[in-house]
Amino acid sequence: MLNRLLRRFMRLLWRFVWRGVLAFAFLSVAIVLLFSLVPPPGSMVMVERKVQSWINSEPIRLQRQWRDWDSLSTNAKLAVIAAEDQRFPHHGGFDLVELRRALQASQDGGRLRGASTLSQQTAKNVFLWTGRSWARKGLEAWFTLLIETLWSKQRILEVYLNVAEWDSGVFGLEAASQHYFGVSGNSLTERQASLLAAILPSPRTRSAARPDAQVERRSQWIRQQMRNLGGPGYLNNL
Repeated sequence: MLNRLLRRFMRLLWRFVWRGVLAFAFLSVAIVLLFSLVPPPGSMVMVERKVQSWINSEPIRLQRQWRDWDSLSTNAKLAVIAAEDQRFPHHGGFDLVELRRALQASQDGGRLRGASTLSQQTAKNVFLWTGRSWARKGLEAWFTLLIETLWSKQRILEVYLNVAEWDSGVFGLEAASQHYFGVSGNSLTERQASLLAAILPSPRTRSAARPDAQVERRSQWIRQQMRNLGGPGYLNNL
């Protein structure tokens, strides 16, 4: 009798889990398809920052203005690719070359560095939370595959530039451009764009308007990489 009840319970549990997985897959595909056509109303990182401000009793005003592809600075598009993911037009969401290099560096005694692509960062920012866990990494891989399948490379970069965090409460290129330089996001100079790209690893602790020596060196390196990639013509690969 007990074994029969246990088998029945396991069958019901398995059915519940399976239906839950199917429902999640269907819903996530539907949302990603929707966002291929309309701008996301925000991102999960924005929600996370807002919740954190409530918990800590530190009010925060989110700054964000969506700009479509043609209204985004060409310099910024190229600077972000040069800084974060130079094989972005050519990989399928995961840069296996960088992954191998990161693993090799770790095996050689160095620290395990990140090898996250722009596609992975977009998936994480829009759909998931910050922090490190295997659960989040698994979901990040799922959403990365979805956006790589259902969005164009141009759309991925467009969304990324509109949801990336550039300071506490400052999201997207337009808000960042106004926040740091007082200019529109479509009129950034090469230097300004490279400075914005240079602070992306730690946007809440670094400033594009008052760059320290490390940010300044990185921005110079980014500008050199922009030229090495062939300048704005590289964006035709998207």
